[in-house]
Amino acid sequence: MGKPTGFLEFTRELPKKRDPQQRIHDYKEIEMPHSEQDSQRQAARCMDCGTPFCHSGCPLGNIIPEFNDAVYEQNWAYAYEILSSTNNFPEFTGRICPAPCEASCVLGINKPPVAIEFIEKSIIEAAFEHGYVTPKIPKERTGKKVAVVGSGPAGMAAAAQLNKAGHTVTLFERADQIGGLLRYGIPDFKLEKWTIDRRIAVMEAEGITFKTGVNVGVDVKAKDLLNDFDLVMLTGGSTVPRDLPIPGRNLKGIYPAMEFLSQQNKRNANIPVLVDHRGEKYGDGELLATDKNVVVIGGGDTGSDCVGTSNRHGATSVTQIELMPMPPKDRAENTPWPNWPMMLRTSTSHEEGCDRHWSINTKEFIGDENGNLKALRIVDLTWKNENGRMQMVELPGSERDVPCELALLAAGFLHPQHNGLLDDLGVEYDERGNVKAANYQTTTNPKVFAAGDMRRGQSLVVWAISEGREAARAADCYLMGESLLEAKAVSLIAVE
Repeated sequence: MGKPTGFLEFTRELPKKRDPQQRIHDYKEIEMPHSEQDSQRQAARCMDCGTPFCHSGCPLGNIIPEFNDAVYEQNWAYAYEILSSTNNFPEFTGRICPAPCEASCVLGINKPPVAIEFIEKSIIEAAFEHGYVTPKIPKERTGKKVAVVGSGPAGMAAAAQLNKAGHTVTLFERADQIGGLLRYGIPDFKLEKWTIDRRIAVMEAEGITFKTGVNVGVDVKAKDLLNDFDLVMLTGGSTVPRDLPIPGRNLKGIYPAMEFLSQQNKRNANIPVLVDHRGEKYGDGELLATDKNVVVIGGGDTGSDCVGTSNRHGATSVTQIELMPMPPKDRAENTPWPNWPMMLRTSTSHEEGCDRHWSINTKEFIGDENGNLKALRIVDLTWKNENGRMQMVELPGSERDVPCELALLAAGFLHPQHNGLLDDLGVEYDERGNVKAANYQTTTNPKVFAAGDMRRGQSLVVWAISEGREAARAADCYLMGESLLEAKAVSLIAVE
């Protein structure tokens, strides 16, 4: 460790953010520039904890104390070498990961944890600036061809790893640009898209072929995919949104959150807004929150992104409602360290202006004489524990109507799209509707693998990258005729 007393000398500090009332007028990332010395001081806070729980807190198993030490020593090349050994895309996780590693930081038991996410972003940006990020072209090719379907973080990670193993990889994407959720789900003020383009350029130089605007299952049939490639890796997202089938759902003015968010990302990129990822036109044209009372139904990150985007549109009011009770302001007793804490989180979008409410149920969408949404009928809830299960009970006399011309459904996703490619491939689904697989290999066809949201359901970007990496390893073993268990045993022996 670089500085044994660092955690006693320095406090946790994150990069300054632009003023909320200024940044709501653009879509640039909200963090202000920082110096390498800022990163060095934060890395100095990493203590000699003996057993770094941050390793297990991170789905990627990032080797955190070691790269913190390298940052403290200002050895950016070594820090990047350590970080890139476990994480293909630190420029993404360093911006948008909720940092479960920090929740497991030993220092976090009684002090603010080490700013691991900030340090991770510092490492990768320094690596690009100093020219450490260069294409790693395989010395030999195996002659095996792999099709990766879906270009989100899971697909990009799987493609990168399979290419590194020497296989010839083609990455298919039905949208017009690579990135999946990174491109058309996460707002630019959290992740500017030049970060994706920069990474794609490296991957292309390494030999990966990207094919956009190809709807596999329609433009390329499933049987042709199986005939033309030695292995197919399914890494599409969980794209079927959870709906709210209550009276008035057919009114104009009620939309899935991702439709609203993806349109704005397209505006920012100066590409056609009125066409979705399938190339089909949106039924109600452009979705804008300008001069509207907006209600976001769902209290998660996607809902928060809708809040920030609505404020930038110039909404009259922005309200976010959540079915579940308000979390405690501090770590809940039932999620003690080093678990991911159940607690209230306030995002940068909330700081920009939002009226938040918990324990609210939406009863009905109310429209005007022209079929347009004008209000929501909501009711307050109380939650009771009955036989170990939480049951919601409406509070008598609390039902009321709130003005709303735009309702955004941000209650999560059910599963990947079944009709088309997945049904044509004949894959089996689990009880949640995700692709059923064992060691990432589908149960119905040994040459078809699945990873990311496609396999585990909607999750974090960091989990998607981890899934892509692990699935690529399993796929490589299959292609080379090796046992995955044997390969892991060899890896453990090599480490020892």
